[in-house]
Amino acid sequence: MEKLRLFDSHCHLDDQKLYGDLEDVLQRAAEAGVERITNIGCDWPSSLMSVRLAERYPGRIYAAVGVHPHDADSLDAKMLERLKELAQLPQVVAWGEIGLDYHYDNSPRDVQREAFALQIEAAKELKKPIIIHDREAHQDTLDIIKKHNGGVNGGIFHCFSGSAEMARECVKLGFMVAFGGAVTFKNAVHPLEAAAAVPLDMLLIETDAPYMTPVPFRGKTNEPARMCYTAEKLAEIKGISVEELADITYRNACKVFNIAL
Repeated sequence: MEKLRLFDSHCHLDDQKLYGDLEDVLQRAAEAGVERITNIGCDWPSSLMSVRLAERYPGRIYAAVGVHPHDADSLDAKMLERLKELAQLPQVVAWGEIGLDYHYDNSPRDVQREAFALQIEAAKELKKPIIIHDREAHQDTLDIIKKHNGGVNGGIFHCFSGSAEMARECVKLGFMVAFGGAVTFKNAVHPLEAAAAVPLDMLLIETDAPYMTPVPFRGKTNEPARMCYTAEKLAEIKGISVEELADITYRNACKVFNIAL
């Protein structure tokens, strides 16, 4: 198999599990063909760190800024304005991750919904695509996106966990759909069905590292170098070569993030 060219569309290199070994993590990623990575903000510190990583590794790491639903209660008017300033930097390619998480409910649900809507509007103002976190909140997530026309500048449903029907609806709303290590799990019924339903030109790969480690490394820290296992599974689902799958998803990531190939 020739060396793949991969784009990890969603990663958390600022997490201490990866940051403490960052140079080696990036070296292993390069050896595995991962040429580009978007580092995702979840709160103010991680958004700022994402920008700094993108500054340190231009053309290799890109930044997204935003407040995760877990931290929705930290989003006030002052932080929103600071994030908008940060989002205007050239290395910031998206606003996220934002959305709803009804599994943990670390922030009250009404606060999550308000923070989600506010950040959609901020991203629209700056013409940035949005990166969606949706866990056990499918209908509310879609309702808020529709109400606020959240897909107007494109975006990504990351670590997609919905049905094939929902995946088709996300695509109709202008969103690419990203899959990570979950498609390699033995009990992965819905992710496989959803991945099969997403058109190739709207499909992305991600790691969500250091989380969502693919088989055969489940239980260990995930990192971008392990994307190839997800790529192989998605290629199998789509009935194409892993090289073709890698190239298509690389181009898709560049498109949604408005990055030159």
